Amino acid sequence: MAPAQSLKPVADAVQPSRPIAPDVRIGHVHLKVADLDRALGFYCGVLGFQVMQRYGADAAFVSAGGYHHHIGLNTWESRGGSPPPPRSTGLFHTAILYPTRAALADALRRVIAAGIALDGASDHGVSEALYLRDPDENGVELYWDRPADLWPRTPTGELAMVTRRLDLDGLLRAE
Repeated sequence: MAPAQSLKPVADAVQPSRPIAPDVRIGHVHLKVADLDRALGFYCGVLGFQVMQRYGADAAFVSAGGYHHHIGLNTWESRGGSPPPPRSTGLFHTAILYPTRAALADALRRVIAAGIALDGASDHGVSEALYLRDPDENGVELYWDRPADLWPRTPTGELAMVTRRLDLDGLLRAE
């Protein structure tokens, strides 16, 4: 997560002349990986996604709940490759939204059981998030959103996100 001081307040941000449709969503992410089986071991074996379709050793499409795919994984330009070096541009992280706090707790249990280290864990007021890396060093955020009526706001009604330490023991007790 970027340091809080680097985030611009909404009033200082560039605003569009006409906003995007409010129901627009990001549908899926497609990642270049060095080893497809290793990537599937993480996304399916650890996080629990299902393989929807596989193209041999070249690509696979995985999903939660039977959707055609939430994550595409391919080796078309990256088989045997290495992660981008630090301080280079590219994807910061893929964020995977869990429907409940209990579902996020289950994800944390899976990550712990697999022996995967967390890069961080934050309470942002609007959400609780876990940060880690996949086997190709792609950043992964696992999070759940609090109900919008509980989001922190300024006295004038603007969103007031924070970055505080997440109580992992408390999260693990969520059911």
